Amino acid sequence: MSQSPLQDFPMIQKQVVAWGDMDAFGHVNNANYYRYFESVRISYLQAIGALDQLEACNPVVSANSCRFLKPVTYPDTLELGARVVELRGSGFRMEYVLVSSRQQAVVATGEAVVVMVAAGGGKLALSDVLRQSIFRLEATVGHTPAS
Repeated sequence: MSQSPLQDFPMIQKQVVAWGDMDAFGHVNNANYYRYFESVRISYLQAIGALDQLEACNPVVSANSCRFLKPVTYPDTLELGARVVELRGSGFRMEYVLVSSRQQAVVATGEAVVVMVAAGGGKLALSDVLRQSIFRLEATVGHTPAS
């Protein structure tokens, strides 16, 4: 039996590809992949409680990237996966995977560095509460982020 490319990702959600996601070349526009990443990232951040105190601390993307592996076209449904692979002093590095139901294949992968920023500006240390929440969520799929 083959392994699912999503098995090591504790946050998985579906994304229906809309007609309007495509560009003039007939495939999903590259900017939409970042929206898909954002959607699953927000779900992850909600799951760990990182959005519970936005008046004091904000998770901000300081860097991100996408590797486009196969074009996606309408109609399709994607499964989006997100996980934290590395904890840092003021944030963490995430990985994403997008799997096409139509193609039964990984169509894109990505990364983002998320930094905790004070509401007034400036980096904050990643709290022990968030660290433990990340470890708990990752443990649900047997994964432990590097630190």
